[in-house]
Amino acid sequence: MIFKKSEQESKLIIGAILIIIIYLSPLFLLGDNAHIRVHDNLDSNLTWYKVLAESGEIFGDVDSTIPQIINGLPRNALGTEYSVIVWLYALFPTMIAYGLSQTIARFVAFIGMYLLLNGHFIQDRKYAIIRVGVSLAFALTPFWPSGMLSTLGMPLALWAFLNIRNGKKSWKNYLVLTLLPLYSSFVLGFFFFIVAVGVFWLVDLIKYKSLNIRFLLSIIYMTLLFMLVEYRLVHSFLFSNIANSRDDYFHARLSLWRVIRLTFKNFILGHTHVMTVHGLFILPVLLFAVYLIISKRLWFREKLFITVLALNFSLSLWYAFWFYKGWVPLTERFHFLDTFNFARFHFLRPLLIYLGFALGLKIIWDQYEKFKSLVLIFIIAQLLLLGAFNDEFVYQNKPSVKEFYAEELFKEIKEYINLPLKDYRVASIGIHPAVAQYNGFYTLDTYNNFYPLHYKYAFRKIIEKELAKNKTIKTYFDEWGGRCYIFSSEIGKHYMFKKTSKKHLENLQLNIEPFKELGGQYIFSAVPIDNASENRLVLEGIFESNEAAWEIYLYKAM
Repeated sequence: MIFKKSEQESKLIIGAILIIIIYLSPLFLLGDNAHIRVHDNLDSNLTWYKVLAESGEIFGDVDSTIPQIINGLPRNALGTEYSVIVWLYALFPTMIAYGLSQTIARFVAFIGMYLLLNGHFIQDRKYAIIRVGVSLAFALTPFWPSGMLSTLGMPLALWAFLNIRNGKKSWKNYLVLTLLPLYSSFVLGFFFFIVAVGVFWLVDLIKYKSLNIRFLLSIIYMTLLFMLVEYRLVHSFLFSNIANSRDDYFHARLSLWRVIRLTFKNFILGHTHVMTVHGLFILPVLLFAVYLIISKRLWFREKLFITVLALNFSLSLWYAFWFYKGWVPLTERFHFLDTFNFARFHFLRPLLIYLGFALGLKIIWDQYEKFKSLVLIFIIAQLLLLGAFNDEFVYQNKPSVKEFYAEELFKEIKEYINLPLKDYRVASIGIHPAVAQYNGFYTLDTYNNFYPLHYKYAFRKIIEKELAKNKTIKTYFDEWGGRCYIFSSEIGKHYMFKKTSKKHLENLQLNIEPFKELGGQYIFSAVPIDNASENRLVLEGIFESNEAAWEIYLYKAM
């Protein structure tokens, strides 16, 4: 039994487990009718896992490609075969895999934060409600689903590293460091965590004049494991000489004033990929704790809390500063500063925010006996707030999984075209290309952060007239290009026009020859194109289904 605690704390833990089960239940009860995040989820990752599983290239070599996407998306763009999440989607239907992934991540998050607080930061038995309540709140944060344990696994990793640092010898520590790389991402979390732990080791070295070899070797061990697991990423970054879309990425554009604003926005509201929902209740706890420290002169006693809060703010400052235009001379000289997103050090913030929440509640508890009930109120309030951020509530006005992927509708389109899918290429307008990809179509458009630069330039010829009419989409495509979409100046960066939409495209200007040269024959448009003939497009049919969110206008290139 991992939790050897008092009967009261055991009951709290059982209660927390039940709450997590209830929180997850819509995914299993509703299945394909569930509502989940679209951005960087339905519009990308879930489709990628399905395409990879069906491509026969899960174990493809580092130079292999996925023919279904952009006439040959590099296999390396879809991640490592040594990730558990890849196999969940290979072995189970989409929503079962999604539910299992959420379950693994949230329970590991709860266990990890509980062990960290109990083992190293809030150990007294009387603080049981803080340990369990904060751990539960951390586990219910609306994290980015395909991030897996990239942020939610950090407390567990820190627990293991601190045990090793402090000389606690146990196989459990090394088991944690061994398993986490199989269910998390190096570039989307753990690279930055390991760098931070390395800095921690360096501070120890300077302060105590001790190498602490066991601690250092554990850091090296986890780093090497990540590099082995994500060997495709290592190969692409270090050994590939083929220019890719990341080479066009440009980030340094903000003025100093906008950097300051972004700093406080990130500090108060957080970031979409590492949402912590901390602004309403956790932030007041942190500020109240600061007030108590100042008024009661607790600077030395509460230096850990002050350090955590300072790091928290510093990471928001770093995140915003990464986009400061003053970086340009360095990015021009050192290209990797553009291709690698160092702003993601802010992915450490969920760990720091909830650790700070626990320490802040402890400070309040310690200073005023009458405030113990206030501690409970803050915990319950944060849990209720996080409950309201359940996907089923947040995305109830978005298409369900079934409505989004619209398999029945696209089956009808397949039957109408009546050709082998590999024999023609399609692209979409007003709807994410992930929908067509999920249904097996071979697409010229895609959403991927890593694909050949020469393809981006070839695809750009199709939409160059539209880009010239709209500075926003031109900058978006030219200086990033992760969404290799058929953009239109009339609809801009909008990709989800449901069948209830009244929108028409009246002045679309596409270059059809480059489209056809890439193998394009059909366009799936979620809105009617009034000047289709001017674009050498012929309307073949209009397709609709009660189970689909879209009405698809099928155009053929002439």
